Amino acid sequence: MATPNHPGNHDHQSKELPQVLVLEPPPIMKLHGDRFLNDFQLLKAWESPLPLDQFLSIHAQSVKALLTPGRYPLTRNILQLLPSLQLVVTTSAGLNHIDLPEFQRRGIAIASAGDVYSEDVADMAVGLLIDVLRKISAADRYVRKGLWDTKAEFPLGSKLCSKRVGIVGLGSIGQEVAKRLQAFGCRIIYTSRNKKPSVSYPYYSNVLELAADSDVLIICCGLTEQTRHMINKYVMLALGKEGVVINIGRGAIIDEKELVQCLVQRELAGAGLDVFENEPHVPRELLTMDNVVLSPHRAVRTPESLTAMCEHVKGNLEAFFSNKPLLSPVMNI
Repeated sequence: MATPNHPGNHDHQSKELPQVLVLEPPPIMKLHGDRFLNDFQLLKAWESPLPLDQFLSIHAQSVKALLTPGRYPLTRNILQLLPSLQLVVTTSAGLNHIDLPEFQRRGIAIASAGDVYSEDVADMAVGLLIDVLRKISAADRYVRKGLWDTKAEFPLGSKLCSKRVGIVGLGSIGQEVAKRLQAFGCRIIYTSRNKKPSVSYPYYSNVLELAADSDVLIICCGLTEQTRHMINKYVMLALGKEGVVINIGRGAIIDEKELVQCLVQRELAGAGLDVFENEPHVPRELLTMDNVVLSPHRAVRTPESLTAMCEHVKGNLEAFFSNKPLLSPVMNI
């Protein structure tokens, strides 16, 4: 008779647990391990010595749910290897790694990060903006290098209050950004796929007109084929020489080459960037600019948000396997 700790008992129990495929470990696992998913059998593709297609073929008929952090593209080729897949839970704030039309065609549900990251990302957007305007990082370098008593006065920063802030994408993150900046006395205007009847901020139907009436553009939208390189040279020139761009969306929403050119030619006053077009590569020109603040794609990464995401992922998986509504279903796919 097997004892309670006998490996055979554990194997028998794990086979009866709902299976969840994980192609690569999401950040929440790096911080918390997988203890929060003890009620599921995790199929960890990255730990298998087999090539991915062989690993997937072994589990093709049994896997109904997949957990992804958003770096691994979920394309038609992957879906063809997973004919029983019914749900993807993503811990990413964006959905640009998911072939949405193919998911719709196959009737596969998607559970997103929902609003879990919105407050932290909004905090980062405001932090980057204040840093760029008041030159906090540049002033820190100035002091650390011992330049305070050896050079001319440090250049003046710019006031945040009364700035006209154009928000590109007024979803949950954009609305949190607006709420914070309104408290600073900024005038909020926005563009989005649709006008939001629940808000009173002036709406602009296109980003070029928004930029022309803004002192600051904050990019809060997702990356799609429609938004790729949406912030181009013409938008930046419309923003003007005193304008500032903040990006906490996705790097490719801005045409990065044209951004660098506008900054080099002083067609823009500055930029605060948490995301880049070819991460982790950052254009070398940006590295020496004191009017540019750089962050390594960390807007969503706080212990608090990652802990909340653990509960969010667990809740979505529990809902799915209990035939209950998902906590954060992606609509209109």
